[in-house]
Amino acid sequence: MALTLHYHPLSSYCHKVLIGLYELDVPFTPAILNLMDPAERERFLEISPMGKMPALVDETRGETATESSIIIEYLDQHYPGARPLLPTDADACLMARKMDRVFDLYVMTPVQKIIGDGFRPEGGHDTIGVAEAHTTLKAAYGMLDRHFYGRTWAAGDRFSIADCAAAPALFYARTLEPFGEDNDLLAAYFERLCERPSFARVLTETRPWFHMYPRVDAVEARFLAD
Repeated sequence: MALTLHYHPLSSYCHKVLIGLYELDVPFTPAILNLMDPAERERFLEISPMGKMPALVDETRGETATESSIIIEYLDQHYPGARPLLPTDADACLMARKMDRVFDLYVMTPVQKIIGDGFRPEGGHDTIGVAEAHTTLKAAYGMLDRHFYGRTWAAGDRFSIADCAAAPALFYARTLEPFGEDNDLLAAYFERLCERPSFARVLTETRPWFHMYPRVDAVEARFLAD
């Protein structure tokens, strides 16, 4: 087996795949990307033509997987762990896929909108779009809080691809739009995620990079130091 993960330590979608790799206990070689380097970016575009990260290169099978959900499904299929990240039961698998999309589309996408707007030049900010992103996060929090009534993990009683998506999405979302007083069940779920060894490992590995995050002032001290 010769797997190489091309990624950046601050990227939420890279975190999502790292959690999957650690959950499945799959050996891999980490390759940290510096896309600000033109030559390195050009090399990466040969691996991932759309420039999306992470990208998983499987030299053994001669294949490359991109898009975080697809990478996790690829790992689950070809390098399965003791417990699959996509449930074998059809209905449970559908729920896991659904919640994976919920966290990507309704939590991480608005997070990217808000963060991305901060990099726009003066006069180019999208204040309406940012306000809508905050509204989407609040709505998602309410929906998710109701979803976690009687549930331990996003798709039921077992950790799945949906939780791989949830952990980094909620981590970054909380730095932009804190949970409300009526989001107790969601907050408790987030704490369970933080206690999960795979996500705890990702957070520990990210500590040297957090100073580069534009909203590092909103990251809790417990995530920044031992």
